[in-house]
Amino acid sequence: MMRRIKIVVFSVTVVFTIGILGFMYLENYPVLDAFYMTLTTITTIGYGEVHPLSPRGRIFNSFLIVIGVGLMFQAVSLVAHLVLERELGELLGRRKSKRMIDRLNDHFIICGFGRVGRGAALEMQRNGVPFVVVDNSEDKVERAMRGGMLAVLADCTRDETLRELKIDRARGLVSALASDADNMFLILSARTLNSKLIISARANEEESEEKLRRAGADTVFAPYYLTGHRLAQSVLKPHVQEFMDIFTRNIGLSASMEQVRVESSCEMAGKSLKDLQLRRDLGVIVLAIRHGDSRMQFNPPADAVVHAGDYLIVMGEAHALRKLESLLGAHV
Repeated sequence: MMRRIKIVVFSVTVVFTIGILGFMYLENYPVLDAFYMTLTTITTIGYGEVHPLSPRGRIFNSFLIVIGVGLMFQAVSLVAHLVLERELGELLGRRKSKRMIDRLNDHFIICGFGRVGRGAALEMQRNGVPFVVVDNSEDKVERAMRGGMLAVLADCTRDETLRELKIDRARGLVSALASDADNMFLILSARTLNSKLIISARANEEESEEKLRRAGADTVFAPYYLTGHRLAQSVLKPHVQEFMDIFTRNIGLSASMEQVRVESSCEMAGKSLKDLQLRRDLGVIVLAIRHGDSRMQFNPPADAVVHAGDYLIVMGEAHALRKLESLLGAHV
């Protein structure tokens, strides 16, 4: 299509130039009169001759009409085709997006596609989980769609938008809007519509963190503070920071960290880590246990008992982690 557009634009430009030069050479028209005569001829407006044409001028103008008018019709047809194609494409795209959103279940909603939201979306995409991006900027939504993401152009602080995104069936929500006030308003609305939703929020100011938690956010991150902290750690404890980068971003390793819930129906519930022998049988290391009472037990001993409802924070290769999930319960 772009090649066709370039050809038509080039052809019209060439014919227009020939028309101007022809009238100037054959009829001694001034540049402005030659431009005006060429324009009225090839656009079929036909106000009449600027100056009376000689026989050779009429012959030249006849060829200009045949060639120029044909090219102009082709150009108009091409523009109409592009407009119709875009409008139809947007309509079909919206219908396709709506169908995909209607099928979403146990998904994540990412509100805001700035630098923070984009990073969250890329991580979701890398992990292969269902999610939808919503932003009120057309450019950002188009960027998300070009990245192969499901994206919607809308105001995510409106309850109607959240309902259309099937928030009642969603697993979690990332609030990454530009202002703390917008994030707080969004969190209040989302928590009202789905009390079980896992909400993670961005805070621009440190004093806003506690307010966002009181509004209903489970986790609040201050990106500027975290960046400063990691910069300091990279010079104070470079090897520790390198280790954290490896296992939070999976750089150069097939292993990763995961959380696995121990279901009540699991036969391993009520047994100790020594009895489970996860490291020996699966090659999985248990880094911590988050108990049902929200207590986090780091580096648990071998006699630590795993109860139903606990989460194991584990590290291992992908195939081993998937096998552990099937043994202990669903990944959440």
